Amino acid sequence: MSYDEILADLKSKLTDNIKENDTMLRKEAEKFAKEKNADGVKAVGKLLVDNMPEEEREEIKRITHVDGVRLDVMHNQIVELINKHSAIEAKPVAERLYKKIMVEFKEGEKAKFVSTRNPFEDNLLQILFKQNKILNRAPFDLATYLTTYAYIITETGSPFDAIPVLKQAIEFNPVDCGPKFELAEVYKLLGNRKRLFEITRDTIKVASSPISLARCYANIGYILVESQDYDDASAFYTASAMMYPHRAIPLEMRHIAQLKGTPIRQFSHEQIMNIFKKYEIEFAFNPEVIKVASQMSAHYLEERDIPNALNSLKITYNMTRDENIKNIILKYEPDAEQRPLRDDDKTPNITRTK
Repeated sequence: MSYDEILADLKSKLTDNIKENDTMLRKEAEKFAKEKNADGVKAVGKLLVDNMPEEEREEIKRITHVDGVRLDVMHNQIVELINKHSAIEAKPVAERLYKKIMVEFKEGEKAKFVSTRNPFEDNLLQILFKQNKILNRAPFDLATYLTTYAYIITETGSPFDAIPVLKQAIEFNPVDCGPKFELAEVYKLLGNRKRLFEITRDTIKVASSPISLARCYANIGYILVESQDYDDASAFYTASAMMYPHRAIPLEMRHIAQLKGTPIRQFSHEQIMNIFKKYEIEFAFNPEVIKVASQMSAHYLEERDIPNALNSLKITYNMTRDENIKNIILKYEPDAEQRPLRDDDKTPNITRTK
């Protein structure tokens, strides 16, 4: 069914009772969310707002809009400006969005907003980052919006000022690698190797895709090149390529060879593992992250919630490469091998990739 058809069908179920309408619409929202039906979720969202008393509707609009523009639409406009190489023009718009977020979604005495993007992140956050406050899930990806603003601040010549913005982004979603990677880029620009190493170790703890972990290893390689530990740097770049073969890695290795004046040393797997131990880093995903993904896979399969089960299974498979998990995925999605089993992390498309 199209969006218009779903909307018409839902409207036919409405009565004059606001409370009953609200209950029905929320049940429909859960159903569409499980089915990953974006049009269904959008239609329910519209009717939920329409079903509210006028006073409540205006209050929600006040919180979620700036000058009549919804926050996500405003962010899309900012990204469009960046992609047109108009960071200076985008900066005041991004600053207004930032200020709106910090006012409307500020942390309270007993509760705080988080902007986790899916059930996996919801669960991972509560396992890895114990909370003593009530968590309210924001209706927008606030961590990404703040990361975009920090990117603009950095690109317009003030990387130091981007640091507190990125720390606020991390507070909204501690398990999102995007803000952490952008903070790592800021520390590179500032030449702060100590902080770069710290944020990279923190990112390794929450990474849940090969490309994220590979980027972490590459960042450590960068640190070691800067400190002229060329052989150890080569080991981390090699490990990065083993995890995910990014096109930039051969260029980095060539750069090391030029700095050394000799060919790159070849490492055995055991030698790489020993160098990792030297820096107290495991060549693997955090076992807690794998555990959360696998437990969610089992839970959703038991509940027969196939869309969420598949998402969790794909996350688990990408971290483990377990053929049994792959076979379960293919049972429910036979053409899964024709595309990536899981998209890489949804970091802002303006975030640097080095």
